[in-house]
Amino acid sequence: MRRTIAAAVLALSTAASVLTAATGTPAASATDGRSDPSVAQTPDEQAERALEVAEDIVSGTQTEAPGSVVEGTLALRELYAALPDLDAASRREARAILARPTDGAADPDGNGYTVSARRTCEGPVCVHWVPTTRDAPPSRRWVDRNLATMNSVWAKEVGGLNYRRPLKDLQRGGNDSFDVYLKELGSRGIFGYCVPESAGPGTPEFVATGYCVLDNDFARSQFNAAPIDSLRVTAAHEFFHAIQFGYDAGEDGWFMEATATWMEERYADAVNDNRLYLPFGQLGRPASVLDVFSSDLNQYGNWAFFEYLSSRFGVGIVRSIWDEAAAFEGAPDRYSSRAVAVELRGRGGLPAVFASYAAGNTIPEHTYPEGRAWPSAPMAESWRLSADRPRRSTAFRIDHLSSRSARIAPASALTARRWRARISVDGPAQRSAPAAYLIIRRESGGLSVKRFTLDSAGDGRVVLPFSSRRVRSVTITLANASTRFDCWQDTSYSCAGRPLDDNRRFNLAVRAFRA
Repeated sequence: MRRTIAAAVLALSTAASVLTAATGTPAASATDGRSDPSVAQTPDEQAERALEVAEDIVSGTQTEAPGSVVEGTLALRELYAALPDLDAASRREARAILARPTDGAADPDGNGYTVSARRTCEGPVCVHWVPTTRDAPPSRRWVDRNLATMNSVWAKEVGGLNYRRPLKDLQRGGNDSFDVYLKELGSRGIFGYCVPESAGPGTPEFVATGYCVLDNDFARSQFNAAPIDSLRVTAAHEFFHAIQFGYDAGEDGWFMEATATWMEERYADAVNDNRLYLPFGQLGRPASVLDVFSSDLNQYGNWAFFEYLSSRFGVGIVRSIWDEAAAFEGAPDRYSSRAVAVELRGRGGLPAVFASYAAGNTIPEHTYPEGRAWPSAPMAESWRLSADRPRRSTAFRIDHLSSRSARIAPASALTARRWRARISVDGPAQRSAPAAYLIIRRESGGLSVKRFTLDSAGDGRVVLPFSSRRVRSVTITLANASTRFDCWQDTSYSCAGRPLDDNRRFNLAVRAFRA
């Protein structure tokens, strides 16, 4: 689900409790990216809480706390998955919540259309709308614009990028076309959402059909953008969720949202709405982990990881990762970060690629096609080495799939060519997947990016020229690229697992000396 950035930021302080309710798992802290393991619920309790949160979404109420935010598509996905664990009465209520707007009064929270709907279809898509009430679009022309946009998105994502088309929905919308419903959502700060539905007997448990609901007009007063721009990015994002349902509707939430936000760039590159999320991901907070679904917009900001992969290896790599994660018959059904690691085996390996990405985030203007407009990942330490103070050292504690960077620069007095910098790293053992990269900025304006080799014990040392006449700075990026988990432990990380390699210690020591 896409939310306005204002609505999402407003909710940061209270959203964790709602996400916990939606998923039955603790949300990550907005400060350190960790999950709180203290909350444990039975499947029945998780199902009932998923029902309560879904009710909040469709009714527009907030029972947890003022300003709370829930992720519509994924919370409704959780309710869909929870159906078998609900009692008969709650299951009826849940099915009503998951019902389409055209089911009208069948929705107990009054979220259905209250007047007869109309339908217009072309190609593989049908758009449903009502001519009156607050859900009505501003004109028939706008309905047609929605239809044309959805068909264009289909052509890009299915036809151009070769993703599997959404599964046919057993004619639940009146035919086999993909159904999109227009409703007033902007008053809740929501652009749109998608809902999974059963694909019928004989299909794997987490392979689903689906439909989408988009705001009826994307009014500038609600979304602070041109309506057509909001429509384009929302259509690209939400339709990709519908595609994801056909791969694995139960996949890790961070992966679903990060790749859906990445898809906005493929279809609506010029809009750049997704740049607003970058400070909340690893460009803004490199010490936060990549694969947590959290209340602090982490998963939206981390579309940059997939932008890095697609810029380096081609856009098809994201589809290849989804093929590894897919749960349809014959697919590997790997959890998200494991799917990434498997796909990168033949491309240098995840540790090297992740460390290169983390280092590249400190120089986005050299890393990404539009990086000049992006924020730069901050330094955890920044030191100027001089003849009087030639040594510095520190120890970083780095969680899985996260990084820290330090920058050293020569004092202006270190002009002689014989000045050198020795950089020493004492990291964790190889099974924890440590990796490091160096970025050398030269006074001439040149830039060198080099892998810093660590041995099987996680240790490494390098000596570099360090004359202030030649070197402006050296950045050392240290990364923990582990994807090892004890899975299915009710967390909001990959495979709902507990990371096995968090809080790993990296000792960094630097020294300037004259050779």
